[in-house]
Amino acid sequence: MTEEAIRSLVSESSTSTVFAIWFLIGAALVFWMQAGFAMVEAGFTRAKNTGNILMKNLMDFCIGTVMFILIGFSLLLGEDLMGFIGKPGFDIFTSYANFDFSNFVFNLVFCATTATIVSGAMAERTKFLSYCIYSGVISGLIYPIEAHWIWGGGWLSQMGFHDFAGSCAIHMVGGISALIGAALLGPRIGKFTKDKAGKITEVNAFPGSNLAIGALGCFILWFGWYGFNGAAATSKEQLASIFLTTTVAPAVATCVTMVFTWIKYGKPDVSMSLNASLAGLVAITAPCDVTDCFGAIVIGAVAGLLVCFGVWFLDYVLRVDDPVGAVAVHMMNGIWGTIAVGLFATPTAPGNEETGVVGLFYGGGFHTLGIQLVGFVTVAAWTAITITIAFLIIKATIGLRVTEEEEILGLDSTEHGLTSAYAGFSIMDISNTLTVDVNENTDLGEDSYDLASQAKKDAAVPVAVEAPLSPEFDSGMHKVSIICKLAKFDTLKKTLNELGVTGMTMTQVMGCGVQKGSTEKYRGATVDSTLLPKVKVEVIVSKIPVQKVIDAAKKALYTGHIGDGKIFVYNVSRVVKVRTGEEGVAALQDVE
Repeated sequence: MTEEAIRSLVSESSTSTVFAIWFLIGAALVFWMQAGFAMVEAGFTRAKNTGNILMKNLMDFCIGTVMFILIGFSLLLGEDLMGFIGKPGFDIFTSYANFDFSNFVFNLVFCATTATIVSGAMAERTKFLSYCIYSGVISGLIYPIEAHWIWGGGWLSQMGFHDFAGSCAIHMVGGISALIGAALLGPRIGKFTKDKAGKITEVNAFPGSNLAIGALGCFILWFGWYGFNGAAATSKEQLASIFLTTTVAPAVATCVTMVFTWIKYGKPDVSMSLNASLAGLVAITAPCDVTDCFGAIVIGAVAGLLVCFGVWFLDYVLRVDDPVGAVAVHMMNGIWGTIAVGLFATPTAPGNEETGVVGLFYGGGFHTLGIQLVGFVTVAAWTAITITIAFLIIKATIGLRVTEEEEILGLDSTEHGLTSAYAGFSIMDISNTLTVDVNENTDLGEDSYDLASQAKKDAAVPVAVEAPLSPEFDSGMHKVSIICKLAKFDTLKKTLNELGVTGMTMTQVMGCGVQKGSTEKYRGATVDSTLLPKVKVEVIVSKIPVQKVIDAAKKALYTGHIGDGKIFVYNVSRVVKVRTGEEGVAALQDVE
């Protein structure tokens, strides 16, 4: 053997070793995505269910591991039986020395991802036991069998079906399972408002409890996606191309969604933009190795519009409650990514020169597109049938949904005995929990100051005064308590300070009434703020006339609309200054 041949063998061996290590690093990155899913789901839902959500995302992987050991791995990568399933076996126990460790770990983390997707759409009202059961069914049976068709030598792979990293095998399957589960489960309490005839008249929003955590989850997922898409690359050129398409598609999708929501709703929607990043990643997952930059741009742009349509379609057409947008992100863009292979696959992509996977727009005709459509339809049908059977059996036996009381209290306390996942913080669910409606007897006042009567001007900031005391009981001291909008606090503080008020107490409070919050959109649905944030400012006055304080406060707070504030005046019988022991009016004087 010549020196050049030896060098070539060494180089090939080194490259093989590097990519074998990268394959396992990629698996670790995909495992890290479990944290991303947990953070997105926890951030997009209400705080009273955070512990339950974290537990589900933990158990997805742990239950999935057990099921994958027992049956899932052999069904996926066992000896092919008629193109349908892998031959069940226990090589992991009987032939461990020769076992394919790398493929086991790599496919396990992908399997866990499929089950995790379902969690978000069914969040906040699913029994934990039921969740554990159907998560095991997905990991042990539904995912491994259809994944065998695509990656394990099954009939779809023999046809030439292409799904490089799982738009179809993972995301579409998880998304379809999520849609069916959420539909069978029913919406969260308060999601849809119905009239007396039972017809849905309004879609209510449940803003996420922690969008900072949701955004962190989005970035974790994007980071992990480089392993998700790139782990199976076999050359540095192919890996670099995959990284490029995996970056371009979600970035374009996010820009498109930002612009679309800005135009449609008047402001760019934060949570929808985060969803769009994930939608672009899902859509590029199948074609990431066979498309080019232009293809990634188009795929991402469509994904950005599709995720907006998907959220709207579920809310306003299907009337299915999906708290985190899992169906719009994973099902719809999983389908789109699968079909996109048949449109945008190009022979110029590194590693795709001789595969025969060429899309319609790159001269491949309808051959590849037809195969992709066959794969989409059959995998979707398999998933829909099997997961529906699983859900119906669970629903008929132990039940899918928690009780109404458990849902209102939150699954943290009722399912796990947690007072709160945020110990030390006061957590109150204020979304659609209490509503006071406007009716024909309600007087909301006059918008125009010029047209308003004097009574309405006075009523803008009502004053409630405690009945006056007889002179012998009047201490000459009064507490003025002012409830107003937080935005007006600074103006009020300066106004009172100009009067000579040198001390005040401010607390943040929440109130309920016919006043509605500003009409905003969250994920396309109107946010109905029934408990509104206010501030309560309290001052004690003696030398400063009470009426001066009232007049100054009314002038500072007035806008003419409901919600300007209210003023309460109380008699104070006794005041004691702790440091000096002074009492009465003397205790109110600051001489330092």
